[in-house]
Amino acid sequence: QVQLVESGGGLVQAGDSLRLSCAASGGTFSNYAMGWFRQAPGKEREFVAAISWSGGSTFYADSVKGRFTISRDNAKNTVYLQMNRLKPEDTAVYYCAASSRLGNWWTRPEGMNYWGKGTLATVSS
Repeated sequence: QVQLVESGGGLVQAGDSLRLSCAASGGTFSNYAMGWFRQAPGKEREFVAAISWSGGSTFYADSVKGRFTISRDNAKNTVYLQMNRLKPEDTAVYYCAASSRLGNWWTRPEGMNYWGKGTLATVSS
């Protein structure tokens, strides 16, 4: 059983940056691809970014490509999401997730095996 705990959310202004972290425990971190998803009020949970087991491959939603960067440190059992040039529409609860499945599952909520409880990022205009 893998436990995931997100941190780093907060209130920022449009154009600012935030760095989210997700600490994993209870499993072999390097056995899992990791993803970030977000859910805005009244909307469905959506894919943001994913990274392969080794960190060699990354994937992004079109809405964040060029602004967000996902990375991982397997020695620290941690995955990060660096969010730059934030927009009000990026306001959401951000969830970290882990997947033991193959790559084509990583962009789908149903493809993830474990979830954190989320951290709220609010971007004001």
